[in-house]
Amino acid sequence: MMKKKNHNRDKANIVGLLIATLLRRRRLHHPLLSAVSGCLLLLYAIFSLIAPSPAHHHHRILYNDEVQSKLNSHPEPVFRVPVSGPSSVHDLWSWRISKLYYGCSNASDSFAEADVKTHSGRYLLIATSGGLNQQRTGITDAVVAAYILNATLVVPKLDQKSFWKDTSNFAEIFDVDWFISFLLKDVKIIKQLPMKGGKALIPYTMRVPRKCSQKCYQNRVLPVLVKKHAVQLTKFDYRLSNRLETDLQKLRCRVNYHSLKFTDSILHMGNALVERMRAKSKHFIALHLRFEPDMLAFSGCYYGGGERERRELGTIRKRWKTLHVSNPDKVRRHGRCPLTPEEVGLMLRALGFGSEVHLYVASGEVYGGEETLAPLKALFPNFHSKETITSKEELSPFSSFSSRMAALDFIVCDESDVFVTNNNGNMAKILAGRRRYFGHKPTIRPNAKKLYRLFMNRNNMTWEEFASRVRTNQIGFMGDPNEVRPGRGEFHENPSSCICETSKAKAAGVPYRHNQAPDGDENVKLDNTNRDLGDITEEQLTDDEQDWSDVVFLNNRAQIQGKGNKADSLPSLLTKSDQPELEELFSD
Repeated sequence: MMKKKNHNRDKANIVGLLIATLLRRRRLHHPLLSAVSGCLLLLYAIFSLIAPSPAHHHHRILYNDEVQSKLNSHPEPVFRVPVSGPSSVHDLWSWRISKLYYGCSNASDSFAEADVKTHSGRYLLIATSGGLNQQRTGITDAVVAAYILNATLVVPKLDQKSFWKDTSNFAEIFDVDWFISFLLKDVKIIKQLPMKGGKALIPYTMRVPRKCSQKCYQNRVLPVLVKKHAVQLTKFDYRLSNRLETDLQKLRCRVNYHSLKFTDSILHMGNALVERMRAKSKHFIALHLRFEPDMLAFSGCYYGGGERERRELGTIRKRWKTLHVSNPDKVRRHGRCPLTPEEVGLMLRALGFGSEVHLYVASGEVYGGEETLAPLKALFPNFHSKETITSKEELSPFSSFSSRMAALDFIVCDESDVFVTNNNGNMAKILAGRRRYFGHKPTIRPNAKKLYRLFMNRNNMTWEEFASRVRTNQIGFMGDPNEVRPGRGEFHENPSSCICETSKAKAAGVPYRHNQAPDGDENVKLDNTNRDLGDITEEQLTDDEQDWSDVVFLNNRAQIQGKGNKADSLPSLLTKSDQPELEELFSD
């Protein structure tokens, strides 16, 4: 209003000046010319007083424009994170329908026991690969492989030469006597090879393709085992197909969820950590952050740290000569980069977890240190780790052994009310499957491919809009018992053969979504669409390869079937199957 008055005052001053000029000119010039000029000036002056100013007219044009209207009428949206998250449609700490399902892994009546099927003179040894959880998959699958081969299993050797350089043997991580006795009816297990003629039996060393099927073991390993009597399979991780008969899948579950028990010292310390977290709060979240320098270097991701970041991570990447040069932007767009600690915090806040929540973080050295962790700690100030809730003296028996330290984190993450994984590595997969088996406790996996776009554009939207989109994008990534998980997950991540429904679930018509036979029909085999392929199965492709090669594989499958289903007709697929070993290296 004040601006309008000032504008009219300026107009009056201009008109007054024009009239004064007119009067002077009437005295100096011809009367007729002066009269005409005066009339024109007077008309202009009157029109100027009545008509709106050009500035005002311009403002009206902009006001009708939608974009300029937002700029002029409303302040730019401010991304302000609330202290507490929005109310959620379900209990954040559990699933309402979890009680409708339970873990079930007992063998069927038709499952032959070890004392009946084990052949004397057949010994299977395996050499595991990678970190604790990668080795765990190898141990689990080794028992099943021994059963397939009707062989006695020698207690597996742990990898002591990998990146972690952990010298621990099997008995220093797991209760070896429990392992042997629990599986007594399934597979005969011994601690070491027997002597033959007073001499140690020397095993024949070989390797099987990744995701090798039951038929693959029978065709490739069994003839060698019959001839050599003792065979050691090297680099034994993910060497067994995801797709097996139901009884073999249930054996996998008995091994993984029941026979592999940590030693008493690890269990005692791990349970103490859980009790201390429980003493702080009724509920707590465990986060497997996985934002260490080696992980970021290996993934090929870039986080905006400029030339320094490129130089530091590039130096680490040189450790692996076979790594190809990646496109960081493409990798991140495809959802293959771990979220930053800040992004994890924003996701959790958007899902409904407030600042009062206690957060246990399982992580090694975080890239960027405290500066990188600061935003997460600001969002969740109740920030804990095994180092912050124990003394150095308590951790000293474990701190020099990476596998034992990982085992402590494993226990806390397993017992947490909500587990959050920032990657899809071995620990994430093993824990996701275990938490499904033991009560379907919530397990959150970031939908990184879609969240990436949100994080990039978050300053262009309100918090409410951001939070709503996060919740929408996370549907199917929250560990819901009945969520339909996209893609082809590892059996270790989704042990559907070992999940049964209660009578209430059946009565309510809420079937468990899986590809196995219904509960109670133990003899029905899984419909394996690749059963006619012999040694080569779709499962041998890595997760990365499956993202782009589904169509290619279907075409190749038709070609294989047209060539008599011989594995040797497609050596390229066999070669590819061993390539992901580096990729698994840092996914623990």
